Amino acid sequence: LLQLCLDIDGVKREAAALMGFSGFGVGEGLSENNGLLLLECAVPGVSLKSYFPEKDDEAINITANVIKRLHQVPIPSHHPFPHIKDWLAALDKEWNIPHKYLQKARKLRDQLLKTAEPDVLLHGDLHHDNILQNGDDWLAIDPKGVIGESAYEVTAFIRNPIPELLNHDDAPNIIHNRITRFSELLELPSQRILDWCFVQAVLSWVWAIEDGCDSSYFEKITGIFDGMINPIKKSLQENS
Repeated sequence: LLQLCLDIDGVKREAAALMGFSGFGVGEGLSENNGLLLLECAVPGVSLKSYFPEKDDEAINITANVIKRLHQVPIPSHHPFPHIKDWLAALDKEWNIPHKYLQKARKLRDQLLKTAEPDVLLHGDLHHDNILQNGDDWLAIDPKGVIGESAYEVTAFIRNPIPELLNHDDAPNIIHNRITRFSELLELPSQRILDWCFVQAVLSWVWAIEDGCDSSYFEKITGIFDGMINPIKKSLQENS
């Protein structure tokens, strides 16, 4: 499979991430040159999006297993990968986003980074379309390559697929079930997963604004996560 992208630096980071994850559950990157990336082709190549919504629990199990494999990879001593704190610095700017959401995202971000678990190499965009069936196995594709704690990794899956998730009548319960199941399967605190979901939803909203895209989905999903935040976080809300 030949991938062409105008973001040459982004392609180089993806190639480096594919090399770093090699043997740990990614489609192999075969060659990279100035925005061209030659990739191993997954067969049959069905994505986890086809599992939504009827087989969502099975999709969660598959994704958790993919994450466990990816996060076994040691962080290379020399690498081009940013840290999630570099991405999250975008929250410090002013955006056309309700102030209460920006303030809450900033406070949660600071708290999460201060209390973070040890860093691992993250895929960084592990949603349904980036997990493909390859024979009897499942492979991750299109890694962004970013450093951060494991709990950050599940956020993209939890708020996807776009827009199908929010078009489903039972979206809040689906999201709650995903958080609970990932917490159990990956031995991560459910509150920490939820907090990262909120922060990452606001960050995705920022990115949509930056790219001139429709941000209505991220506005809606941020509202859902906001409504799920544990009462323990009430003081954060009152100070927003």
